[in-house]
Amino acid sequence: MGLQEDFEAHAEKAKTLPENTTNASKLILYGLYKQAIVGPVNTPRPGVFYQRDRAKWDAWKAVGGKSKEEAMNDYITKVKQLQEEAA
Repeated sequence: MGLQEDFEAHAEKAKTLPENTTNASKLILYGLYKQAIVGPVNTPRPGVFYQRDRAKWDAWKAVGGKSKEEAMNDYITKVKQLQEEAA
């Protein structure tokens, strides 16, 4: 299985993570996913009154230096880690 297919499979698995997955872990996944799909942040940072959107933007910006392949690999690793913790 190629990296793209593996990434897509783990993106589906991420949807089944338990409810008690921490927000910090969800933000890490979000940032890596956006970096893998879109690339570096391409929007202005949301304003102070949009805390949720701002946290997501910050998580994406934090991984901005990663290549698409690095982001995909890190995403896959993180999903596997969260699945193991939930087991």
